[in-house]
Amino acid sequence: MTNDTLIYSKEVAQARAQGRPIVALESTIITHGMPFPQNVETARTVEDDVREGGAVPATIAILKGRIHIGLEPEELDALGQAQDVMKLSRADLAACLALGRDGATTVAATMICAEMAGISVFATGGIGGVHRGAETSFDISADLHELAQTPVTVVGAGAKAILDLPKTVEVLETLGVPVIAYGQDQIPAFWSRESGLTAPLRMDSAAQIAASHKMRVQLGLRGGQLVTNPIPADAEIPRAEIVPVIEEALAAAAAQNISAKEVTPFLLARIFEQTEGRSLDANIALVRNNARLAAQIAAALL
Repeated sequence: MTNDTLIYSKEVAQARAQGRPIVALESTIITHGMPFPQNVETARTVEDDVREGGAVPATIAILKGRIHIGLEPEELDALGQAQDVMKLSRADLAACLALGRDGATTVAATMICAEMAGISVFATGGIGGVHRGAETSFDISADLHELAQTPVTVVGAGAKAILDLPKTVEVLETLGVPVIAYGQDQIPAFWSRESGLTAPLRMDSAAQIAASHKMRVQLGLRGGQLVTNPIPADAEIPRAEIVPVIEEALAAAAAQNISAKEVTPFLLARIFEQTEGRSLDANIALVRNNARLAAQIAAALL
């Protein structure tokens, strides 16, 4: 990695020099998650949540073939309005750099870039996972394998609830990824605080999570940790309410022969319509909640 490939924002560079805690943030929520200017406003709000938690935010994106660890205000504005931005995972990160393109990082790509920059904690909304019908489609997110090999603690509200959650948990177990429920015994289900699935591990403080991260490093264990942080109670859409909406959206996708990469955007748009926007409000609330917990974990790692 050459010095001119990895670019640090002024705020992140200063934090590195001072030894302050840093939290990585992904950029697909900016380019593929919501329209401008709401996308930029949300990104700035999440960055402020990290700062209020005592850490420095590092929103990660690829701009003109360079990995940016933290975005300057004008760069964030430009990314929020950019067209033809690549959505990057492990498979296409190098190609984006080689071609000098702009790219937004998914969970997997953000983890890779965070490790390059020496950042150990990453806050996101929810991870990808095993898609429903994966036994015939073999559609499994690269996020799961990234968690098994890249030593970053990822804070999210579980896997996205449109996925096959039991199979996602099984794959994570097979890959040896610690799945930690924060403050409760059940794994949360993104928009809902409960999934009906008992968590393999439970931890009740940022200090415990940080200690587990340090112990994995000391033991030489590969991979990271998944911290599943339940959405705040006042923002959740209860499981009994959201499950029928998800099932209806899945049925609509099947009826319209929606497949491959088009499935997730279709489902999220359909659920947004059926919940009259509540799903997006909940999404923003859970991302902010994850950012605050991630800041506490990053601080506890020092």
